[in-house]
Amino acid sequence: MISVVLQKERCFPVGKLICTPKEAMAVSASRLIKNGDTVIVGTGLPLVASILAKHTHAQDAILIMEAGPYDGNPLALPSCVADPRGFYRSPLICDPVQLMGQFLQNGRIKVGFLGGAQVDKYGNVNSTCIGDYRNPHVRFEGSGGASDIAALAHRFYIIISHEARRLVERVDYLTSPGWYCYRNPPSRELVRREELGMRGGPEAVVTTMGVMKFDQETKEMFVAEYYEHMGVTLDVLKENTGFEIDVSRAIPASSPTEEELHILRTMVDPEGIYMN
Repeated sequence: MISVVLQKERCFPVGKLICTPKEAMAVSASRLIKNGDTVIVGTGLPLVASILAKHTHAQDAILIMEAGPYDGNPLALPSCVADPRGFYRSPLICDPVQLMGQFLQNGRIKVGFLGGAQVDKYGNVNSTCIGDYRNPHVRFEGSGGASDIAALAHRFYIIISHEARRLVERVDYLTSPGWYCYRNPPSRELVRREELGMRGGPEAVVTTMGVMKFDQETKEMFVAEYYEHMGVTLDVLKENTGFEIDVSRAIPASSPTEEELHILRTMVDPEGIYMN
């Protein structure tokens, strides 16, 4: 999975505290996790959001890191999926076969988080290349386990910087499937993911400007919440989206609470590994 590249930081006040866009995204993503969810996470904002959820409203959520620790209770935030700190107090250490087979393929993973270079209006994610696959302008690290998570988790969330070059009409390369996939890469023919035997699907896209969701009928992305408290307007959001996006259902997002920010800074990422 590719790292999330964020736009230039613009801070805003929350009570007596100052909140950054990264913190707003982490809080928004954490609120999507439900108590009791089994969540597969990598590093970066997904890990921060998942641990924040466990410290607040989802104490019974189970986190599984990609390197294998199951339901660990690290004393310090892991810096990567294989960081030994992530294995602390794990009752089970999975190998890749267990993780992708016993848990993911068997339907035991409720939530996954993905990042990428591009996401289109149907939630397809590109983390492979920009431009033609055979002669790309830029090539990235590729899927890793992202395609498996997108196809087999009960639901997944995407975290990405909100830019027109990233939120696009059609991804240059389909790495991880959304609601409608292209049957053959060169063609424009779309097929629903269920017809290809996939479960779940993308439920939300958390960006530096708000939270996007998908229409139940058309499966196209729409704006559910926007960060009005950060100075984001719907006009600015539309200008930074690479396709015509529905804003008719958009409401201002609730800003992070002082408690959420305090927990985030003092208990989840006090060293600023990902937030700074």
